[in-house]
Amino acid sequence: MSGAKTALKPPDGARAPVRHPDAPAPGDVLGAHYEGCFGCGQEHGLGLELRAGDGVSVTAEFTVRTGHQGAPGLAHGGVLTAALDEALGALSWLQGAPPSGSWGRVIAVTGRLETDFLRPVPMGTVLHLDARVTAVHGRKIYCMATGRTGGPDGPVAVRADALFIEVKVDHFIKNGCSEEIDAALADPDQVKVARAFEVNP
Repeated sequence: MSGAKTALKPPDGARAPVRHPDAPAPGDVLGAHYEGCFGCGQEHGLGLELRAGDGVSVTAEFTVRTGHQGAPGLAHGGVLTAALDEALGALSWLQGAPPSGSWGRVIAVTGRLETDFLRPVPMGTVLHLDARVTAVHGRKIYCMATGRTGGPDGPVAVRADALFIEVKVDHFIKNGCSEEIDAALADPDQVKVARAFEVNP
Protein backbone atom coordinates (compact mmCIF):
# COMPACT_ATOMS: atom_id res chain seq x y z
CA MET A 1 0.00 0.00 0.00
CA SER A 2 1.40 3.40 -0.96
CA GLY A 3 0.23 5.27 2.15
CA ALA A 4 -1.23 8.04 -0.01
CA LYS A 5 -4.27 9.78 1.39
CA THR A 6 -7.64 9.02 -0.16
CA ALA A 7 -9.09 12.20 -1.64
CA LEU A 8 -12.15 13.67 0.03
CA LYS A 9 -13.16 15.59 -3.09
CA PRO A 10 -15.48 13.68 -5.44
CA PRO A 11 -13.89 12.92 -8.81
CA ASP A 12 -15.28 13.92 -12.18
CA GLY A 13 -18.14 11.58 -13.03
CA ALA A 14 -19.44 11.30 -9.44
CA ARG A 15 -23.22 11.28 -9.24
CA ALA A 16 -25.68 12.90 -6.89
CA PRO A 17 -26.83 10.72 -3.97
CA VAL A 18 -30.18 8.94 -4.22
CA ARG A 19 -32.59 8.66 -1.32
CA HIS A 20 -34.23 5.24 -1.24
CA PRO A 21 -38.00 5.54 -1.83
CA ASP A 22 -38.68 3.43 1.28
CA ALA A 23 -36.26 5.37 3.52
CA PRO A 24 -37.69 6.80 6.75
CA ALA A 25 -39.52 10.10 6.25
CA PRO A 26 -37.85 13.39 7.18
CA GLY A 27 -38.15 13.85 10.94
CA ASP A 28 -38.46 10.11 11.69
CA VAL A 29 -36.22 8.84 14.47
CA LEU A 30 -33.78 6.28 13.06
CA GLY A 31 -33.12 4.56 16.40
CA ALA A 32 -29.92 2.83 17.42
CA HIS A 33 -28.46 0.67 14.67
CA TYR A 34 -26.91 -1.55 17.37
CA GLU A 35 -27.40 -1.23 21.14
CA GLY A 36 -23.71 -1.89 21.76
CA CYS A 37 -22.68 1.06 19.56
CA PHE A 38 -20.68 3.79 21.31
CA GLY A 39 -22.34 6.45 19.14
CA CYS A 40 -26.06 5.64 19.18
CA GLY A 41 -26.50 2.89 21.77
CA GLN A 42 -28.31 4.24 24.81
CA GLU A 43 -26.51 2.26 27.55
CA HIS A 44 -23.12 3.96 27.23
CA GLY A 45 -21.24 6.37 25.02
CA LEU A 46 -22.85 9.28 23.21
CA GLY A 47 -26.49 8.12 23.04
CA LEU A 48 -27.23 10.08 19.86
CA GLU A 49 -30.82 10.12 18.66
CA LEU A 50 -30.61 10.45 14.90
CA ARG A 51 -33.44 11.66 12.68
CA ALA A 52 -33.88 11.40 8.93
CA GLY A 53 -33.51 14.73 7.18
CA ASP A 54 -34.37 15.94 3.68
CA GLY A 55 -32.63 14.28 0.75
CA VAL A 56 -29.83 12.03 1.95
CA SER A 57 -29.23 13.75 5.29
CA VAL A 58 -29.62 13.16 9.01
CA THR A 59 -29.76 15.41 12.06
CA ALA A 60 -29.10 14.83 15.75
CA GLU A 61 -28.47 16.66 18.99
CA PHE A 62 -25.50 15.78 21.16
CA THR A 63 -25.18 17.10 24.71
CA VAL A 64 -21.59 17.33 25.97
CA ARG A 65 -21.56 15.67 29.41
CA THR A 66 -18.94 15.40 32.14
CA GLY A 67 -17.49 12.18 30.71
CA HIS A 68 -16.92 13.85 27.34
CA GLN A 69 -14.31 16.36 28.56
CA GLY A 70 -10.80 16.74 27.22
CA ALA A 71 -9.49 19.91 28.81
CA PRO A 72 -11.40 20.87 31.98
CA GLY A 73 -14.89 22.04 31.03
CA LEU A 74 -14.44 21.48 27.27
CA ALA A 75 -15.43 18.64 24.95
CA HIS A 76 -12.69 16.22 23.89
CA GLY A 77 -11.97 16.56 20.17
CA GLY A 78 -12.10 12.80 19.71
CA VAL A 79 -15.58 12.66 21.21
CA LEU A 80 -16.77 15.42 18.87
CA THR A 81 -15.26 13.52 15.94
CA ALA A 82 -17.04 10.34 17.07
CA ALA A 83 -20.37 12.19 17.16
CA LEU A 84 -19.86 13.46 13.62
CA ASP A 85 -18.75 9.99 12.44
CA GLU A 86 -21.88 8.42 13.93
CA ALA A 87 -24.12 10.92 12.14
CA LEU A 88 -22.25 10.32 8.88
CA GLY A 89 -22.53 6.55 9.27
CA ALA A 90 -26.30 6.80 9.71
CA LEU A 91 -26.58 8.20 6.18
CA SER A 92 -26.33 4.61 4.91
CA TRP A 93 -29.85 3.99 6.20
CA LEU A 94 -31.30 6.45 3.68
CA GLN A 95 -29.36 5.56 0.53
CA GLY A 96 -29.86 3.44 -2.52
CA ALA A 97 -32.53 2.85 -5.11
CA PRO A 98 -31.95 -0.62 -6.54
CA PRO A 99 -33.69 -1.48 -9.83
CA SER A 100 -35.47 -4.39 -8.13
CA GLY A 101 -37.34 -1.96 -5.90
CA SER A 102 -36.37 -3.97 -2.82
CA TRP A 103 -34.90 -2.25 0.23
CA GLY A 104 -31.26 -2.94 -0.69
CA ARG A 105 -29.89 -0.38 1.76
CA VAL A 106 -26.23 0.57 1.40
CA ILE A 107 -23.79 -0.79 4.01
CA ALA A 108 -20.79 1.52 4.27
CA VAL A 109 -17.83 2.05 6.59
CA THR A 110 -15.63 5.05 7.30
CA GLY A 111 -12.66 5.15 4.93
CA ARG A 112 -11.38 8.61 5.82
CA LEU A 113 -12.61 11.35 8.13
CA GLU A 114 -11.07 14.80 8.38
CA THR A 115 -12.29 17.05 11.20
CA ASP A 116 -11.90 20.81 11.62
CA PHE A 117 -12.36 22.28 15.10
CA LEU A 118 -13.50 25.88 14.71
CA ARG A 119 -14.72 26.83 18.23
CA PRO A 120 -14.32 25.35 21.70
CA VAL A 121 -17.37 23.37 22.84
CA PRO A 122 -18.01 23.75 26.59
CA MET A 123 -19.48 21.01 28.76
CA GLY A 124 -23.27 21.27 28.82
CA THR A 125 -23.44 22.48 25.21
CA VAL A 126 -26.07 20.97 22.95
CA LEU A 127 -24.35 20.40 19.62
CA HIS A 128 -26.74 20.35 16.65
CA LEU A 129 -25.43 17.85 14.11
CA ASP A 130 -26.26 17.78 10.41
CA ALA A 131 -24.75 15.19 8.05
CA ARG A 132 -25.35 14.70 4.35
CA VAL A 133 -24.07 12.78 1.34
CA THR A 134 -22.67 15.09 -1.33
CA ALA A 135 -21.72 12.60 -4.09
CA VAL A 136 -21.30 8.92 -4.92
CA HIS A 137 -18.70 7.34 -7.21
CA GLY A 138 -18.76 3.55 -7.47
CA ARG A 139 -18.37 2.18 -3.91
CA LYS A 140 -17.19 5.58 -2.61
CA ILE A 141 -19.64 7.81 -0.77
CA TYR A 142 -18.58 11.41 -0.17
CA CYS A 143 -20.21 13.23 2.71
CA MET A 144 -19.87 16.08 5.18
CA ALA A 145 -21.18 16.98 8.64
CA THR A 146 -21.34 20.01 10.89
CA GLY A 147 -21.90 20.54 14.59
CA ARG A 148 -23.44 23.90 15.53
CA THR A 149 -23.94 25.56 18.90
CA GLY A 150 -26.94 27.64 19.95
CA GLY A 151 -29.37 25.93 17.56
CA PRO A 152 -29.50 24.28 14.12
CA ASP A 153 -28.60 27.61 12.48
CA GLY A 154 -25.98 28.64 15.05
CA PRO A 155 -22.25 29.02 14.45
CA VAL A 156 -20.33 25.96 13.30
CA ALA A 157 -18.08 24.66 16.08
CA VAL A 158 -16.87 21.49 14.37
CA ARG A 159 -17.12 20.12 10.84
CA ALA A 160 -15.96 17.04 8.98
CA ASP A 161 -15.49 15.82 5.44
CA ALA A 162 -15.59 12.07 4.99
CA LEU A 163 -15.29 9.24 2.54
CA PHE A 164 -17.30 6.09 3.25
CA ILE A 165 -16.78 2.85 1.35
CA GLU A 166 -19.63 0.48 0.50
CA VAL A 167 -18.99 -3.06 1.80
CA LYS A 168 -20.81 -6.35 2.15
CA VAL A 169 -21.88 -7.80 5.50
CA ASP A 170 -18.97 -10.28 5.18
CA HIS A 171 -16.66 -7.40 6.14
CA PHE A 172 -18.08 -7.47 9.67
CA ILE A 173 -18.31 -11.24 9.95
CA LYS A 174 -14.64 -11.64 8.94
CA ASN A 175 -13.27 -8.88 11.17
CA GLY A 176 -15.58 -8.62 14.19
CA CYS A 177 -15.73 -10.45 17.51
CA SER A 178 -17.50 -13.74 16.69
CA GLU A 179 -19.54 -13.76 19.91
CA GLU A 180 -21.02 -10.30 19.20
CA ILE A 181 -21.51 -11.09 15.49
CA ASP A 182 -23.36 -14.35 16.24
CA ALA A 183 -25.62 -12.62 18.79
CA ALA A 184 -26.49 -9.84 16.33
CA LEU A 185 -27.17 -12.29 13.47
CA ALA A 186 -29.42 -14.44 15.69
CA ASP A 187 -31.92 -11.61 16.27
CA PRO A 188 -35.27 -12.59 14.68
CA ASP A 189 -35.86 -8.96 13.65
CA GLN A 190 -34.24 -8.84 10.20
CA VAL A 191 -34.28 -5.04 10.08
CA LYS A 192 -32.27 -4.96 13.31
CA VAL A 193 -29.87 -7.52 11.86
CA ALA A 194 -29.36 -5.36 8.76
CA ARG A 195 -28.91 -2.18 10.79
CA ALA A 196 -26.40 -3.74 13.20
CA PHE A 197 -23.80 -3.89 10.43
CA GLU A 198 -23.97 -0.42 8.97
CA VAL A 199 -21.31 1.95 10.31
CA ASN A 200 -18.37 0.17 11.92
CA PRO A 201 -14.90 0.51 10.34
